[in-house]
Amino acid sequence: MALEARGTPESLPGLDVVSTTPETKQSTSGVALAPELPYARVVLDQPVPHLDHPFDYSVPLSMHDDAVPGARVSVRFGAQKLNGYILERRADVEAGVSPIPLLKVLTPFPVLNPLVATAARAVADRYAGTLSDVLRAAVPPRAASVDKEFRTEAEVSEAEAGSRAASSSFDSSESAWRHYEGGPDFLAQLAAGESPRAVVTVLPQAAGDWTQLVTDALTATHASGRGTTVVVPDARDLQLLETRLAEHEPAIDVARLNAEDGPTPRYRNFMSVALGRTNVAIGTRSAAFAPLKAPGLYILWQDADQSLNEPRAPYQHAREVLLLRASLEGAGLLILSTSRSAEAQRLVATKWALELAAARDVRRSFSPRIVVTGDDFEREKDPFLHASRLPRAAWTAAKDALEKGPVLIQVARTGFVPTTSCERCRAAASCKHCHGPLSLSHASAVPTCQWCGRVANAWSCDVCGFTKLRARAIGADRTAEELGRAFPKFPVVSATGAQPKYEVSDKPQLVVATPGAEPRAHGGYQAALLLDGDRSLMREGLRVSEEVVHRWFDAVSLVKSASEGGRVVIAASQTDATQALVRMDAPGFAWRELEQRRDVNLPPACRSAVLEGPARSTDEFVESLSLPETVSVLGPVAFENPGTSGDYLHRWLLFFTYADGPNVAKELKNAKIRSSTHRKPVVSVRVDDSRAL
Repeated sequence: MALEARGTPESLPGLDVVSTTPETKQSTSGVALAPELPYARVVLDQPVPHLDHPFDYSVPLSMHDDAVPGARVSVRFGAQKLNGYILERRADVEAGVSPIPLLKVLTPFPVLNPLVATAARAVADRYAGTLSDVLRAAVPPRAASVDKEFRTEAEVSEAEAGSRAASSSFDSSESAWRHYEGGPDFLAQLAAGESPRAVVTVLPQAAGDWTQLVTDALTATHASGRGTTVVVPDARDLQLLETRLAEHEPAIDVARLNAEDGPTPRYRNFMSVALGRTNVAIGTRSAAFAPLKAPGLYILWQDADQSLNEPRAPYQHAREVLLLRASLEGAGLLILSTSRSAEAQRLVATKWALELAAARDVRRSFSPRIVVTGDDFEREKDPFLHASRLPRAAWTAAKDALEKGPVLIQVARTGFVPTTSCERCRAAASCKHCHGPLSLSHASAVPTCQWCGRVANAWSCDVCGFTKLRARAIGADRTAEELGRAFPKFPVVSATGAQPKYEVSDKPQLVVATPGAEPRAHGGYQAALLLDGDRSLMREGLRVSEEVVHRWFDAVSLVKSASEGGRVVIAASQTDATQALVRMDAPGFAWRELEQRRDVNLPPACRSAVLEGPARSTDEFVESLSLPETVSVLGPVAFENPGTSGDYLHRWLLFFTYADGPNVAKELKNAKIRSSTHRKPVVSVRVDDSRAL
């Protein structure tokens, strides 16, 4: 990685200047410098675009042993004290440059190893962001007490760790990978020290839990003396995987990297990985930057999950981080999912990754029976289907299944009545103050605005003047109440993101859950009802169909096979999405999505950037860009700035090829630097962010 210092803070007033004369090696205040490699190249912890490059500082003799590459340090920059990381130690600096000394070494350990530094720079360049913003996600905040713990303990040498890992062995004869064509060969390559790349659509859990596949893959990698990083979307999946690894024999030492665990446990586990004491890291999206010393395999579970998108600049996706790391470090990559994202399908289509798939007869043998209420046969059987939220087929399936085991009901939203409309004309009910949507939190409540929280006591329709409301979409709480009345003999359990429940027993019960919050049932669900299918598919957005199909396949994977009586009922019309579920053909649906987007030049067939900000500043920002002729520029689209009156923002869209990607990202970064230098209003730049389209 070429990390060149393009400046130093030596010209700023009030700073202690260091002489670069070889004979002196002292600061002007008489501070002696380190006898070897007396200069440090430091990246500052600050988000300003025009300062996104390393700066040279001198290393005092007293800090020589602690100022190792990757250490966290405190420096003076102008009138400020900033933190940063040492990228490297150097014997000299550029002619005419006079670095000032480091103020303090905060963490005398390599918390930023060279592999992570290289990957972070690549991520920042790809997303037109700053290295500091990426490192904020890569390196957790310091816990001083943890630094003291590691300083007093004896460190495990790399040689000992390597010999221990190499002594492991792996037997793939009984692995769950036997159900996938090419699966055993994939494990054999990992065990032999090779770095294969694969995309896998996981069979329903009747064929073996996805955690078994992950455990076998990391065990094979461990046998070759290399480490593994596993990234999952949320705490539910993380707990499931951690439990599986804890039961594995022989034991696998694992570091859990999750921000929800708290700063001290997270930092302690991070340091264990950074110092080479643990060579298996599991965690949520930030774990994609786990500082393994000898990475052999990166694993990503459910790459279509929106939780894997970083919500802060530069808005990187964990999948793209792992793709970059696998390419830069020569490591293997494994993307596992119950469905198939269009991005993962593109990797298969371009032969960047191998598809490991189960044969059709194997897939069918482990899948439940799928029924779509919107097909012609079900319409003839149920004449009131169009007016019913719980069609006859769904009610019958639930009734029969409850005699044997639990039933899962997936609903699109949380709450009681999340959105409402006029009962007479069906116009959406909105707040008189801010025009936000009105909802009902419980049966007797008056409508409340979801944006400003105001209570609409005397609401009337803006279109027809009617004063009564009806539900546009029913939430999980209302569904649970209705099902409790319909099936009074059985308990009803609710599981949402706000009230998670990770597992339920195999006793007959109704489990109402929102997408992504479905708890696992011991032995699998006897049936699943997927409600609100048409409403879900009618939402606006490029990824709506893909996201809905992903959630459907995720729920279906929790149901028993058809041979055990497992059944899934989808309350939706006949569409490509429902047909993909009937055929259990997630790769086929992803392939069609990718081909359709190629026809209209939309991601991931191409790359994209969304620019948003104050109208005048954003327009000037776009006008300043020097883009290739092949880039498609759309806009501006004006919309009111939330929380203001009459202040409008502009949005521009850029679509460009993968070949043009590096040049476009570089030009966007240069434009941000120009704006930052001249202190112009900030323009948000979101590269390849599917949530912005």
